[in-house]
Amino acid sequence: MTKKYSRRVFLKGLLSIGIGSLLTTSLGYAYARYIEPRQLQVTTKNMTFANLPKGFDGVKILQFSDIHLGLTYDLSMLSRLVDKINALDPDIVLFTGDLMDIPNQYPYTKLIPPILKRIQAPLGKFASYGNHDHGGYGTDIYRKAIEDSGFQLLRNETVKVSLIDQSFITISGLDDIMLGQPDYHKTFGTLGKDYFSLAMVHEPDVAKKVAAYNVDLQLSGHTHGGQIQIPFYGPLYTPPYGRKYEEGTFEIGPSKMALYVNRGLGTTRLPFRFLAKPEITLFVLNH
Repeated sequence: MTKKYSRRVFLKGLLSIGIGSLLTTSLGYAYARYIEPRQLQVTTKNMTFANLPKGFDGVKILQFSDIHLGLTYDLSMLSRLVDKINALDPDIVLFTGDLMDIPNQYPYTKLIPPILKRIQAPLGKFASYGNHDHGGYGTDIYRKAIEDSGFQLLRNETVKVSLIDQSFITISGLDDIMLGQPDYHKTFGTLGKDYFSLAMVHEPDVAKKVAAYNVDLQLSGHTHGGQIQIPFYGPLYTPPYGRKYEEGTFEIGPSKMALYVNRGLGTTRLPFRFLAKPEITLFVLNH
C-alpha cells in the first residue's frame, strides 16, 4: 500500500509540475507578447549642466525612439503615444531613429505624418537616422515621412535652439553608424565648451568618440533594453553598437559626458518584451 501510494503521489507531483510549467510558459508568452509591449513607461530625468543658459532652466526635452512600425507597433498605438507626449507638455521633442521596421514594405507610410504632426513642442521637433531608417531602401522614405511630420531631420548637422534673449543650446544629429555615413567632425567639430550641446546618436556604443568633442549629453536608442531580459543576468541579446551601454544613464570619458540609452517603443526580430518595458524619457534641464 505504501509503495503504491508513494508512486501515485510521485506521479501526481510530476504531473503538477508539468502542468505548472506549461501554464507558466503560456502566461509568460502571453505577457511578453501582448501585455508588456503595451506598458508604456515614462522615465523622468532631472539633469544639471553648468553651461546651460539660465533661460533654459526647467526646459523639458522629450525623447522617443525605436517605434518599428509594422511588426507589433501599429498606428493606433502611435496615436495614443502622441497623446501621451502632449500630456507631458515638452518644450523640445527628439526622435532618435527607427520609425518603420522595414520602410519599403510598410504600406501606411502616408498615414504617419498626420499623427506625428500633432506633437506639440514650442522650441522644435528634431529627428536623426537609425539603422532601420536606412535599411529596406528606406533613406528617402523615412526622410519624407519625418519631415512631413513637422520634424527637422538632422543628418551630420547641428542647429541652434534660441530664446528671445538670444541665449541658445545646440542639438546635433549624427547619421546612423551601421548603415549611414556618420561624420563626427562635421557634426561636432565646431561645438564650444561655453554652451550646452546635445547629440542624437542612434547607436550608444560610439559614446567615447562623441565625448571627445564638446558634447554634454548624448541621447541614444537602438538596444530596446535587450527586449528580453533574464533576472540576475540581463538582456539575452543586444544588437551591434548596443552592447556596452544597454539602457539607462552613463558617464563617459574624462569630459564626463552624460549618455542616456532609451529602451524604445516597438520590437524587432521577435515580437516580445520581457522586463524591458517600452519607454519615453522626459529630461528636465537645470542650470
